Amino acid sequence: QVQLVESGGGLVQPGGPLRLSCAASGFTFSVYTMSWYRQAPGKERELVASIRSAGGSTNYADSVKGRFTISRDNGKNTVYLQMNSLKPEDTAVYYCNLRVGAMDYWGQGTQVTVSS
Repeated sequence: QVQLVESGGGLVQPGGPLRLSCAASGFTFSVYTMSWYRQAPGKERELVASIRSAGGSTNYADSVKGRFTISRDNGKNTVYLQMNSLKPEDTAVYYCNLRVGAMDYWGQGTQVTVSS
């Protein structure tokens, strides 16, 4: 059974850093692309960043390029999202995602609030 457990969210001041983690289990982590999404109040869920299995190539939403870095540790079955220079508009619930064919698996989400 696929399980994705996010952690690391919290309250941070504008300009500050935060690192999210997603611990995965129940599937062969190393062979799948992993992604982070976020959903702000009243908005649709949006893709933040993805990292492929082979070679670890990445892609980012334009709004986070240069500030966020996605990475993975296949030995620990964990994907990370390092967020720097956080802005109030980054406030959202952040979700870890696994897509297998047409099926999406989600974690429970972790709240990130950027505020002074």
